[in-house]
Amino acid sequence: MSLAATYPYYLANEPVAPNHDLEVLDKYSGEVATRVALADDAAIDRGIQAAVEATEPMAAMAAYERQAVLDHCVARFRERFEELADALCIEAGKPIKDARGEVGRLIDTFRIASEESVRIAGEVMPLDISPRARGYSGMWKRVPIGPCSFISPFNFPLNLAAHKVAPALAVGCPFVLKPASLTPIGALVIGEVLAETDLPKGAFSVLPCSRGGAARFTEDERLKLLSFTGSPGVGWDLKAKAGKKPVVLELGGNAAVIVDEDADLDDAIERIVFGAFYQSGQSCIGVQRILVHADLYDRFRDGLVEKTRALRSGDPKDESTFIGPMISEKEATRLHAWIESAVTSGATLLCGGGREGSMLEATLLEGVPSDQEVVCEEAFGPVAVLSKFDDFDAALDQVNDSVFGLQAGIFTRDLYKAQAAWDRLEVGGVVIGDVPSWRVDHMPYGGVKESGLGREGVKFAMEDMTELRMLVIRTPMA
Repeated sequence: MSLAATYPYYLANEPVAPNHDLEVLDKYSGEVATRVALADDAAIDRGIQAAVEATEPMAAMAAYERQAVLDHCVARFRERFEELADALCIEAGKPIKDARGEVGRLIDTFRIASEESVRIAGEVMPLDISPRARGYSGMWKRVPIGPCSFISPFNFPLNLAAHKVAPALAVGCPFVLKPASLTPIGALVIGEVLAETDLPKGAFSVLPCSRGGAARFTEDERLKLLSFTGSPGVGWDLKAKAGKKPVVLELGGNAAVIVDEDADLDDAIERIVFGAFYQSGQSCIGVQRILVHADLYDRFRDGLVEKTRALRSGDPKDESTFIGPMISEKEATRLHAWIESAVTSGATLLCGGGREGSMLEATLLEGVPSDQEVVCEEAFGPVAVLSKFDDFDAALDQVNDSVFGLQAGIFTRDLYKAQAAWDRLEVGGVVIGDVPSWRVDHMPYGGVKESGLGREGVKFAMEDMTELRMLVIRTPMA
């Protein structure tokens, strides 16, 4: 399958193509795969104003009407499943099997939002807690916060856009969405499907634009919430410029996994190979640091190296490919330099380490000094670092020795150690018996420290996109 020759953007529910200025590359071949309309400042301004004008009509939609929009999306995404997967394979360089997995998650996310759209509950609240409140009763409900601004990243261009769009539709918030310029097609197809519905005029705009042209998405006071997924440096800078609006940030990670002495070695190796190298490691919860109990270390290392060397790299359109290209040669060059720096500083290269263009081999290192970027920064590519431990509590401290705190994985059969990890690890999620890379789309997902603010996962995003409104009723005493 090839992409369409050109794609419009979506402004106030309508396809618009004033230009085709944005070239989208096939990330494996490096050739131009398609061209996309690029929104200028005036178009973004019109999209925001249209969202403002759609605020009341969106809020007035009945729950079943919002659900019908989401159900339409689920049905159309299923019909266009292979088309969406092929587009993702081309624009993101994601191996086709992984691309199909992301389309499945896109459908899950919209399906969950459909279910949640008709159960946005409130609560009756007793107020007569003292004599002065006798005769008073209360209740509260959730109401849409208003026009939302969404900025989504390149690595999951379908599902991470869905984690913003679907909750907004579920609660009745209009929105403007800026997809990543490297991978805009998935979001534009979501826009195309939404344009088939009866959403109020201005309910959505999907506007690829240059980074320099994106200031309105952050700074415009007409927007009542900003949700950003991307790098920490950009995210925290946007928060500083966002003004009074609430900000949700899903940022970077430096995910660690602990393999304790009682772990099933074969199972842990199988899962960690997946967690470290799935979609070329370009996931903020990809396994980067691997801490292994000393009693298992040698056997684990040898088994992990063997499995890693067996991974097939190449054309992401090939069904047998596991490692595809990184998003750009620039990113591959950056991470390759980190690997070389680690080796120069005394680390041992266990396997991989080679680069050809945007293709970087699956790489394992051990003995890496803790000040090396490949240990203390977010690698965001196919590399992982091994180290050993003797004491489980010390291993927990080592996991916490990071400016990031997104998710962590623990392979242990000891209930008390699992509980200790949950209590002590400074992360948004602890996964027992699996890698930190594991996520289901209705669970609360997000991090602490440099990894961000707030939580996604449909129900939790819906809470951010609504405000509480209280009602107090006084019954006069006879």
